[in-house]
Amino acid sequence: MKQFVVIGLGRFGSSIARALTEKKFEVLAIDKSEAQVKAMEGVVSQAVVMDATDEKSLRELGIGEFDTAIVSMGDTIEASIMITLVLKEMGVKQVIVKAKSELHAKVLKRVGADRITFPEREMADRLAQSLASPRIFDFIEVSETYEIVEMAVPKKFANKTLADIKLRDKYRVSAVAIKRKIPYSTPDGSTDFKEEIIVGPGGSDEIISGDVLILLGCNEDIDKLKNL
Repeated sequence: MKQFVVIGLGRFGSSIARALTEKKFEVLAIDKSEAQVKAMEGVVSQAVVMDATDEKSLRELGIGEFDTAIVSMGDTIEASIMITLVLKEMGVKQVIVKAKSELHAKVLKRVGADRITFPEREMADRLAQSLASPRIFDFIEVSETYEIVEMAVPKKFANKTLADIKLRDKYRVSAVAIKRKIPYSTPDGSTDFKEEIIVGPGGSDEIISGDVLILLGCNEDIDKLKNL
């Protein structure tokens, strides 16, 4: 089982720690604030009150054996840089750090951070994307030019197979999966819906009105689909 350490239990750090725990990962949460740590007790595997800039204390906790560390101290620039440096020297495989600015991010990269995150900016981008295209429910940026999106089926695609639509040939995007609501009867006789996911659909799979397509493609090609 992967082990994660989350350092800094503000809104972002505590949310990450909870999400990882819900996915059944082992999570060690660290913060200087006793109140922040107390709020995570019973939620994560272990919660510790500690100054994470203290290298000796980090070593005593065996942090070097952890797979991934998330440093969520973007407002404390000097501390986040120092902690990142120490974590990499200790051998943590992947160090993800919350940055406050581009300059902060540049310094973090220099001292060994494997990934930089700007939570507020990324959330704003996701919100802007969903507001600009109501049919887009979620998206993941794969690279600067490619993305994965969840898109409501355009009317012109309904009741056709993927082969009929020619997604790859005509639109240059690939269907990663199809999400579909399936009706079923509950014990009290009412109707409810459960979600079915068709992973790696083939050309013979039919798309039904109300389906959600999970698509992979170039940003420009995805944008063309949004306007259908």
